[in-house]
Amino acid sequence: MNSVVGDLIANRDSILAAARRAHAAGAQVVLTPELSLAGYPPEDLLLRASFLQRTDEVLSEIAEASTQTPGLAIVVGHPWARDGELFNAASVFRDGALVCQYAKLELPNYAVFDERRYFRPDGAPTVFEVEGIRLGLAICEDVWFPRAGALARAEGAQALLVLNASPFHLGKFDERLAVMRQHVSRQGLPAVFCNLVGGQDELVFDGDSFALNRAGEVVARSPQFVEHDLIVALDASGDALAQPLPEPSSAEAQAYAALVLGTRDYVRKNGFRGGVIGLSGGVDSALTLAIAVDALGADQVTAVMMPSRYTADISLEDAAACAKALGVALTTIPIGPITDALEAGLAPSFQGLAPDLTEENLQSRARGTLLMALSNKTGRLVLTTGNKSELAVGYCTLYGDMAGAYSVIKDLLKGWVYRLSHHRNRVAAAVQGGPVIPERILTRAPSAELRPNQTDQDSLPPYDVLDDILARFVERGERVTDIVATGHDKAVVLRVLRLLRLSEYKRRQAAPGPRITPRAFGRDWRYPLTNRFSEQEYLA
Repeated sequence: MNSVVGDLIANRDSILAAARRAHAAGAQVVLTPELSLAGYPPEDLLLRASFLQRTDEVLSEIAEASTQTPGLAIVVGHPWARDGELFNAASVFRDGALVCQYAKLELPNYAVFDERRYFRPDGAPTVFEVEGIRLGLAICEDVWFPRAGALARAEGAQALLVLNASPFHLGKFDERLAVMRQHVSRQGLPAVFCNLVGGQDELVFDGDSFALNRAGEVVARSPQFVEHDLIVALDASGDALAQPLPEPSSAEAQAYAALVLGTRDYVRKNGFRGGVIGLSGGVDSALTLAIAVDALGADQVTAVMMPSRYTADISLEDAAACAKALGVALTTIPIGPITDALEAGLAPSFQGLAPDLTEENLQSRARGTLLMALSNKTGRLVLTTGNKSELAVGYCTLYGDMAGAYSVIKDLLKGWVYRLSHHRNRVAAAVQGGPVIPERILTRAPSAELRPNQTDQDSLPPYDVLDDILARFVERGERVTDIVATGHDKAVVLRVLRLLRLSEYKRRQAAPGPRITPRAFGRDWRYPLTNRFSEQEYLA
């Protein structure tokens, strides 16, 4: 299910609707994700007594409503306050009564997780019986360690039901599967893994729930990135029975779907009327537009071309072609008069000073001002178009192209921008017979078009070099010596890492965006703004 953090009534209704569907299908248990009632992660809402009180009240309403689905056990994830402490818990209700409660044992406190700020561990084994089968409970991180499963097995569990709010990143299903197979091998317990789906700020949850039999085989699996009822049958011994599995999807298809879901949920859950995008004729804004259209619908997206004296005719043509292919109306607002007025106003203060980056940034900030004005007037959210490579090294303008509320491709290195653009064009070719991102956008040299004949590589290393350095240092945590040992020039590596460090203040002010890699700039990247640790020291 796609919970909304803090929307206790809507989440309650989703849980009870699932219970009615399960009951109608003849199921005996309905399993919901981790903290399904509160939404995940509720963060500092958990520090508010009023939130916890209201959660308890709504939980009681679920208990009362369970009489409407006779014989069905409803497993609900929720925060649970007890004796002055707070637990990440699961309660089982049946026929109006509380059957049992379980509190999470292993609390993650790394990457995007911060559960020890709020919860206390418990893990007392909890087993309940359905149709003669003893079912144990575990919550997410519990299955990444042996203790909770061993306790459930010692209590007589024949199968394990696992509530999860496991965020997506590329390759995450393989990680989960390896962990769950280790659990099955270690404990001999088949397992049902029920995962949250939906976007929550920077996090995207992919669903992708599954069941493993006692041999560690995947015998049931949900589709990714959509709400779905997966019905799993257990035999008399508690083992999970096989059913047809969905076709696997490519890494590009998964990444694209994650960005669409994250964008859709951020806009809709926050009550905006659509999106506004500055369309430049370049690949970043073209891909952002395609994702926004797939997330919100073409009629909910405003595309704006804001040419300057440096904008090439082919940029105008390609932007128009992209908007037309995606069915979006394109508005053109030249920024020449605005930048001329700004430069004239600043001329007395700039007297005797040569033109430099300042004038380039004025153009970007003029565009940001226009987009924010359109957002204010229409209630549509400005979707920024910067990628991870640019954000890493500061090749972006504060209050200019960084202006906006949600950064759609923030966690895509430049090479991945092209990969997803080609993926979207392949989908378009199969469906409508032609690309939605013009081929020339994908083949011409990237340019900010803020001065004559400018290309990105005037200021940056080639993107294949830059991306590999960033992937190794940021996403995989490799040492500089290790990166240099792969063949990268040491001076280039140090230059990139210097730019990375100096741009921290920009990233701290950047809009949130969907996380699809193991380490994105956001919740799991927390470097100090004031920092004199030299990259040279990394070489020691």
